[in-house]
Amino acid sequence: MNEQVDLTNCDREPIHIPASVQPFGFLLALVSDFTICMASENAPDFLGRDLSWLLQRPVAQVLAPAAVDAIRSRVDYLSSPDAVERVFAVELQGDGRLFDLAIHFSGAYLVVEAEPSVIEPSVNSGELVRLMLGRIRKTEGLTELAQEAARQLKVLTGFDRVMVYRFHPDGSGEVIAEVAGAGLEPFLGLHYPASDIPRQARALYQRNWLRIIADIDAKPAALLATPTHNAGLLDLSMSVLRAVSPIHLEYLRNMGVAASMSVSILREGKLWGLFACHHYSPHHLSFEKRTASELFGQMYSWLLEARERETDIAYESRAHQIQERLIERAAAQAHSRRAILEFIGEYRKMIECDGIAVWSDDEITLEGETPTEAEVQDLIGFINRTSPGRICASAEIAKVYAAGEAFRDRAAGFLAIPISRTPRDCLIFFRREVLRSVNWAGDPNKTYAEGPLGARLTPRKSFEIWQQTVAGQSKPWSSADLRIAESLRVTLLEVILQLAELAARERRGAQERQELMIAELNHRVRNILSLVRGLVAQSKDTASSTEEFASVLGGRIQALARAHDQITNLNWAPAALRSLFESEAGAYLGSRAKRVQMEGPDVALDPKAFATLALVVHEMTTNSAKYGALADSTGQVQVIWHVDQGSRLVIDWKESGGPPVQPPSRRGFGTTIIERSVPFDLKGDAEIRFDLLGVQARFVIPANFVQMVPAMAGAPSRLAAKEQATPRLSGTVLIVEDNLIIAMGAEVILLELGARHVETAASVTQALKAIERAVPSFALLDVNLGAESSIPVGHRLTELGVPFMFATGYGERAPIPAELAHAPVIQKPYTREVVEKALSKLK
Repeated sequence: MNEQVDLTNCDREPIHIPASVQPFGFLLALVSDFTICMASENAPDFLGRDLSWLLQRPVAQVLAPAAVDAIRSRVDYLSSPDAVERVFAVELQGDGRLFDLAIHFSGAYLVVEAEPSVIEPSVNSGELVRLMLGRIRKTEGLTELAQEAARQLKVLTGFDRVMVYRFHPDGSGEVIAEVAGAGLEPFLGLHYPASDIPRQARALYQRNWLRIIADIDAKPAALLATPTHNAGLLDLSMSVLRAVSPIHLEYLRNMGVAASMSVSILREGKLWGLFACHHYSPHHLSFEKRTASELFGQMYSWLLEARERETDIAYESRAHQIQERLIERAAAQAHSRRAILEFIGEYRKMIECDGIAVWSDDEITLEGETPTEAEVQDLIGFINRTSPGRICASAEIAKVYAAGEAFRDRAAGFLAIPISRTPRDCLIFFRREVLRSVNWAGDPNKTYAEGPLGARLTPRKSFEIWQQTVAGQSKPWSSADLRIAESLRVTLLEVILQLAELAARERRGAQERQELMIAELNHRVRNILSLVRGLVAQSKDTASSTEEFASVLGGRIQALARAHDQITNLNWAPAALRSLFESEAGAYLGSRAKRVQMEGPDVALDPKAFATLALVVHEMTTNSAKYGALADSTGQVQVIWHVDQGSRLVIDWKESGGPPVQPPSRRGFGTTIIERSVPFDLKGDAEIRFDLLGVQARFVIPANFVQMVPAMAGAPSRLAAKEQATPRLSGTVLIVEDNLIIAMGAEVILLELGARHVETAASVTQALKAIERAVPSFALLDVNLGAESSIPVGHRLTELGVPFMFATGYGERAPIPAELAHAPVIQKPYTREVVEKALSKLK
């Protein structure tokens, strides 16, 4: 018998306990004493030991001590059931092979997943995400935001297709943005039924931000366990290697997809949608790039939430303004039916609707498109029986109230607000029916016979567009509508005079805050002037000439100015510690700034601490460049910081490779700044040691000045708001650059100069293919592409008559052949002004 099954079969598949992992890494499960009780069958391929030897073996006998310590150190950070800790570039067995680790708890088990590290020197996750966010922040509207986000993720990950997929309340979804390679069929605007991403999969996406399937044809590695444990019950919900449901693999095959990745988009902790990435051949992404993608997804989620809130706030602000007028006008009246009816037109301006009904004192008043009085009276009876005393709303009235089928053409959606303390009087907003066509990727109502997967569903193979006309529904009631409705309910129930008093109190509070801000500004200006006066007085005592005095004083004031710029760029909010060291090293050392190596978590400092530390860092950098490690061509400075158990920030400054250190014969003002500023101004600690092999210093900043932040939070924008020059570019332009960060920076410049679209290529082969697909209007070529040069690309562009310029670190000395000498050459690093100037030379 050929039993019919429907798509809800997918909802019953236990995808969180597949008892296997994808083979690009391996898994170990440890019990509380760090003994291995489970392992994936491919673990011997990575560890060189049989499974029989690994199981029941203490992990300390399998992995190097440093690797075990790294795992133990991360366990303390696993503070929630969904927490996952990452450790990169760990040498597991002392043989030089590096692995990236993901560590999480699954019930009583500590799950350790490892995959070989992929060394990508050009990848800096935090910097990449910062640049990507900078681009999407420039967009306007949610559609443009989603489209640009998809484009940025495609550049980062290299997937053939990246989509932004939004879920609807019923679990179905729609592709709202898409960036796909040339020749691929567009999916933009297509809808997919809820069964395509079943309920339990959506639950996992809400918990686990990123999911990758590197190769759908790769054989999974089964989990094996000791006799007292059951690998088939190990919950891999938070696993990065979790094997893939055979139903989902069949679904991907039917779509022609060979590899995929999903990055969750959450709003207020709930699954809003996904970045869905497809590749049509196997495609593995390094753990670091996946981490950057996950971080980008989280930042996009927050930005999306902020954008949607901006829209809601504007809508709600208009409603609140109307509500305030209602309060003012109603304050002089008793709360009666007459007062309520007087404002019926105002209610319709607060919440978008096509009609409204007021039921008060057993009388009905209608305005706009509504059901009849008798139909409304029956509806009110239903509401009072099923939802007494609370707001009730539906965009498909016949679904919750069967009698509503009779008038759905006039009022397909309703929002009811109780306006009396007993379930009696209410306001009802109505919205008319909106007929709309939905393009489904295949018939969402199809059922399918059993196939090779036995009792489970064989996924649908047809993705041909299937159009459906949706009737009986109105425009949905948004969360902003419901918040406005609740606010209106409270307004009409509470004593108007109390609300008026509250509004007056809020106005007084705003005035007091303004006065406080003026006083604080005055205080800060006086402090700055006092500090500069102190610097002048102290610096003159240690200077032997006017020139030295001017140089020393200027350097110290400039250090304060740089710190102040970073703080004020953030509206006097905490500023990133890393940016302080980067700014000082870049300002003083220029191209030698990389000799100052920084390592530590992303933390921000209170403005007072930031300014204080700026002077200290300036003095340390100045002294090192004059007398210490940075005075020697081979010397280096390591700046390492961490947050201790007391939440204090501990900063260690370590110099090495410079000339032998001689302790100063006397304590100048600079030394005084280093030793006393942090203890005196911040009540912290400061210690400096003049060791023979290099100066060592430690500074401890109290916890009340320290704030942990995400990797890109607080980073000041490097793009100043400038008046846009007349665009010199148009159409599609080509960037040939093998460094992703430089390419992304160049992309911003060319877009600002008028380019409509930017293609990027990292090699000569990719560049020539891009030219064959579409001839660009202009190209920017990096001369040195690792083992090759972009000269062949220049020859091809010359043949086609396409203007281009070269970019190189060699400047005018770049090895450009004579036949390409007509092309301008700009030196890295370049700015928009440099590119624009070179463009003016093109003929």
